[in-house]
Amino acid sequence: MAQEYLGGGSGLSRDIATLLCHESVMSRVQVTSQRDITAMAGAPRPSLHWEQQRAANIVRLLSLYRPLLDSYIIDFFTEGLWAKLPPAWQAALEVADPPQLAAMLLGTGGMVGQGAVWPLSLLAFTTAVHALSFPRGQLGGASRPPCQSPHLHPLLRRHVKPKKQHEIWRLGKVLQRLSQATGCERVVDVGAGQGHLTRFLAFSLGLSVTAVEGDGRLVSLAEHFDQELLRELGKAQARADSRRLPHSQHHPNTDPTDPASLCPRCPQHVAGWLDPQAPGQEFLLAPTPGPALAARNPLAWPVDSEQVLLTGLHACGDLSVALLRHFVCSPQVAAVTSAACCYMKLSTCPEPTASSLPGYPLSAWVAGLPGHTLSYRAREAACHAVEEYTERLRRDSECLRIHCYRAVLETLIQAADPSKKHLGVQTVKKAHTLSFPEYARLGLTLVGLDSAAVPLDSESVCAMLCQQHKVVAFFSLVLLLAPLVETLILLDRILYLREQGFQCALVPLFNPRFSPRNLVLVAARVPLDAVLSGLDKDIHEDEDMVRGGGGQGQG
Repeated sequence: MAQEYLGGGSGLSRDIATLLCHESVMSRVQVTSQRDITAMAGAPRPSLHWEQQRAANIVRLLSLYRPLLDSYIIDFFTEGLWAKLPPAWQAALEVADPPQLAAMLLGTGGMVGQGAVWPLSLLAFTTAVHALSFPRGQLGGASRPPCQSPHLHPLLRRHVKPKKQHEIWRLGKVLQRLSQATGCERVVDVGAGQGHLTRFLAFSLGLSVTAVEGDGRLVSLAEHFDQELLRELGKAQARADSRRLPHSQHHPNTDPTDPASLCPRCPQHVAGWLDPQAPGQEFLLAPTPGPALAARNPLAWPVDSEQVLLTGLHACGDLSVALLRHFVCSPQVAAVTSAACCYMKLSTCPEPTASSLPGYPLSAWVAGLPGHTLSYRAREAACHAVEEYTERLRRDSECLRIHCYRAVLETLIQAADPSKKHLGVQTVKKAHTLSFPEYARLGLTLVGLDSAAVPLDSESVCAMLCQQHKVVAFFSLVLLLAPLVETLILLDRILYLREQGFQCALVPLFNPRFSPRNLVLVAARVPLDAVLSGLDKDIHEDEDMVRGGGGQGQG
């Protein structure tokens, strides 16, 4: 039983040692750091061989721990997950306090408490995972973004949450750099939603933008926000004109809050779905059948017409993959930026055909690796916010009890009605502030069970609740693998682009403490050195302004 998560028994340490030897020379894979973008831009890119070797090593490591990765924390008690760990791991993790588990997740050292000795296999496991995972950027600074971004005009901050403000400014600067490098001023924003990124690109950066969104309601809302901004911009401009200084007293305008810093260049909005299979000319699928869509297709121009930049901010599932396919297949796309999310929604066809290509794997190399498949559970785990959970561990937060509560509840549900196993339980608001009986009564009602008929204060329930620390430690082990799964998915995309002969880079663009899916893949038909070196300047400017207190007011 104890060997189930370890596969090869005594051979495990040798297997991990081999992986670590590979990784000692593998750090050259082209993944930028927020502190080292400039240095990386001038450095030679690693050969395709090293990226391929890294992918092979990740697949090998994930294969060793696949049962751990594919486990559901709600099954902690029903399937006896703790007993499936090696006894030496159990003994070490049982005495590790939450801050030590946080150090294990981040790989910052200090995992082992005074007088405690962790088994070599556990230390090798954590070291190998961190060596193989892509860096996610610096974790310094505030755990939340400023209330209002100091970079955005107040009119562009309306209806936009602070996290999204942080993201659209940083991604917008990447697209601005790509526009300068490629000479291309047209942008197609796919999965544009309410058009927050689109408005920043058009009104603040002066780019010609077409927003593509499959939900017609969001398209209407985006157009409404555009018109609202234009009206308010007109009013602000009129007020500014009435106070304007004589021309001889004018100074260069560097104030992002000045109405004159915006240009009234309204974006175009298109309701349609991106076809993940068809390149270029069949770029869009109509949300409903209609002949008028082709005329509004942002890529339905002659092949020798003006090029476009293609972007998607947290495009869901296969949509992020479709962006890369269109870049590869259509010469009209000069460059692409892809910030992905919702990996569990990726298609994974076991036998792809010409008319049905999977979202994972994309590259020929990864597709040829034995054991490369990723379960739904593994891809779902890759979407977890590691930094957020780490912060809970550091504070020994009351929120840590939630997984234990849910695992005990699952035990009670299956005992009362086995057919309701793994039945989705709607999130209980502020569950960590409730006692377990209060939480359980709400949860049982949500799955259609009579809470009065289920004993909530039995000795067995109390015994399970006393094992909260084990649940937290086990979940921390599973979460440790999450960045490794994301690394494999994104490395597969890098290899796909490299196999087609394109330059690309993976940039930890957003702050991972409040934007978990912070890695952005950038590819272009021109060298990326100037883009990456300029991006380094932009990011330092943003960090310095936030540290200096800019944008902290509500505005």
